[in-house]
Amino acid sequence: MTELSSEGLDERRRKLLFRCRHRGIREMDFVLGRFADAELPRLSDAELTEVESWLDIPDQRIFAWVNGSQATPPHIDTALFRRLCAFHGVTRTPK
Repeated sequence: MTELSSEGLDERRRKLLFRCRHRGIREMDFVLGRFADAELPRLSDAELTEVESWLDIPDQRIFAWVNGSQATPPHIDTALFRRLCAFHGVTRTPK
């Protein structure tokens, strides 16, 4: 897996890329960082806002939702969050 270069990204995406790669726990660096490497250049403004909101959630909660060990709250269980899960091989259906 190659990492996305921040070169050529706008400031908002550069900041998000850094923050997704540098979380509190290594597992989340992997979960959000790899997703950002693959998807960040194509995300809409609304999707960028959603990713920014994920960064305010404690790592352990997001990790539990992504790996399916805890139910994802309805306000988090969006199409983009399901894309994040699918990116890591966890298939979710909308509730």
